[in-house]
Amino acid sequence: MSYTEITQPYGVPQTMRAIVLTQPNPQISLSDVELSVPQCAENELLVKIEYVGLNPADGHFAKAGFCQWQYPHVLGLDAVGIVVKADKGVFPNVGERVMWHARVDDQGVLSEYAKVPNYAVTVVPQGISASEAATLPCAGMAAMIAMAKVHLIEGDTILIDAGAGAVGQFATQFAKQRGAVVFTTACKKNHKLVKKLGADIVFDYQDKNLTEKIRRELGARGFDAVLDSVGGESTIRNIELMRFCGHIACLKPLPALEHNLLYKKAPNISIVSLDGAWLSNSLCAQQKMSFMGKSLLDSVASGEINVPEISEIDFTADKVSAALHRQLDGGFTGKQVVKVSP
Repeated sequence: MSYTEITQPYGVPQTMRAIVLTQPNPQISLSDVELSVPQCAENELLVKIEYVGLNPADGHFAKAGFCQWQYPHVLGLDAVGIVVKADKGVFPNVGERVMWHARVDDQGVLSEYAKVPNYAVTVVPQGISASEAATLPCAGMAAMIAMAKVHLIEGDTILIDAGAGAVGQFATQFAKQRGAVVFTTACKKNHKLVKKLGADIVFDYQDKNLTEKIRRELGARGFDAVLDSVGGESTIRNIELMRFCGHIACLKPLPALEHNLLYKKAPNISIVSLDGAWLSNSLCAQQKMSFMGKSLLDSVASGEINVPEISEIDFTADKVSAALHRQLDGGFTGKQVVKVSP
């Protein structure tokens, strides 16, 4: 069967709707445009996008840009959709639903169609909706990598920043699976949510006496592990709260750290970077994201982990811009996903 015959039932058009950033700007001003449907190289899939998961990184990039972007740039990193074109013999097959975390140095996925290397996607099993799958790539994989980097064992104590955020929700569930005692921070209205996910002790992140209250609850030993998702001064505070030679996994750039603090705590500092799999051109790391995706999907299908509450966003520039502002304003709970097509 020829390539054309394989894809004919889907009637792929020549143009598509997309949401683009014409230039980085603090207002996150975006535009609705029409672009040509991407042309695929060997071993690339053309996917009709169903849902795009939004992340805080999308908002930061919209404001500051990225050094390797050309403009206008299509935003969006987390996608779920149906394969509509694939070379003969390439897996996944046409008609399969797939999810992936896209490369940051290429066009994003807030468009009706996108291309992706076949080895970087994960097939979404029946029983998991496209919108549920769209919550998983960035937040779920980041939490999974962080848990591996902090080397949790049963009985360890861990502090998870921003426990009501998507990464925090996944990380809390993973940490409890490992038998850890979970401390986390969240606004008061979300304390019930994070406790339901398994958090043992929850603090109000807006409390002016937060550090002192954590110390009183934790005791003299310090945390065995920390998932640091806020960065800046929070990273310094978190290292001060750790035991000697504890582990910290950081999702944000490191602040300047005083030598005395590093000598005193000797922390094992790890950086979590999904984008690095693409920027380093590591085929192994890109394939590993596919394997992590399968593990996440299997955990959701089995009921071992729950996805965050989903808020559907319309596929328009104004609605996506407003959603990205909500991501960055703080205190947001759950996961926003853009519904691109039925």
